[in-house]
Amino acid sequence: WTLCALTWAARRRLARASSAAACTPLAARSRGARAFCSATSARPARSAMSAYPIGRPGDKWGPEERAAWLAQTSVKRSYFEEVVRKIELLKTNYEVIQYGALSHDPERYPLFAVKTNNFGKTGKPAILVTGGVHGYETSGVQGALLFLQTKAKSYVDTFDFIVAPCVSPWGYETINRWNPHAVDPNRSFVPDSPSEEAAALMNFVSSLRVQFLGHIDLHETTDTDESEFRPALAARDGEEFKPDSVPDGFYTVGDTENPQEAFQAAIIRSVREVTHIAPPDADGNIIGTPITQEGVINYPMKSLGLCGGFTDARYTTTTEVYPDSPKVSNEDCNAAQVAALTGALNFIKQAAC
Repeated sequence: WTLCALTWAARRRLARASSAAACTPLAARSRGARAFCSATSARPARSAMSAYPIGRPGDKWGPEERAAWLAQTSVKRSYFEEVVRKIELLKTNYEVIQYGALSHDPERYPLFAVKTNNFGKTGKPAILVTGGVHGYETSGVQGALLFLQTKAKSYVDTFDFIVAPCVSPWGYETINRWNPHAVDPNRSFVPDSPSEEAAALMNFVSSLRVQFLGHIDLHETTDTDESEFRPALAARDGEEFKPDSVPDGFYTVGDTENPQEAFQAAIIRSVREVTHIAPPDADGNIIGTPITQEGVINYPMKSLGLCGGFTDARYTTTTEVYPDSPKVSNEDCNAAQVAALTGALNFIKQAAC
């Protein structure tokens, strides 16, 4: 489907959703509470012994608990106003494709990708950029759009690229890490995926029949990871919540099986010009994982079902912006994502083109 497949009725419905949002776009992106403008933002960080308000400690969630979790979510900002409208404006220079829609509300949550003209027919190396796999991570979405608006033209002579700026639009509107079924899309890039968001993107990418040279997946690490989402994860899985620290600054996650350390270092150098790099904790870790160099940790992307691992690209990374730092603004966070992209593309251009 192309963008015109978004029917006029759907556009009207999306517009009505915007006016019904529970808080303004600006409020949704305020520092500290950026990832939550609902009552959950006021919850203090939980200790290892405190109970999450849904479910029974030690018991995995069943359908009743998942339904209770979904019932306490609400729309807090507009996917149509903040994302789709910006995508529409890109049609002048790029091809916009609707590659699916979420069954939770297909008219409200169409899925879009933006690609260079004649993608896959030019002989140029192919690059995939993904944002909003975790919908609440705002700069992943807005940084991808800002890149398309400002810097992407500089690379169209070198690369074919596709940008999926908001993989999880329901998560974007409700400011959630999970999808409506309490499933994390970024642990679901696997065969027979339990996440509709992940499955739709994988199917779309597979249909292109292109081997990607690079894949940059844009994320954030927020204070609510520790105060809300990790406690919810422990409760959902019937496990004990073990508190950790939130790193103050930018870092990347490389692939344990294909770390590409020089590539990660190039991204860190580029982002350092925009914002600060996360230091390790006293044990030399970032989010519980040993650093391999300044601002870099590695995860086994494919075995964990991470978005960054499903393309088998030679150069892959997951960016992590920290939006709750007192040192940064919303604009800094978006700019850091753009800097990560330009640093990555400049490195690939020199190394492989």
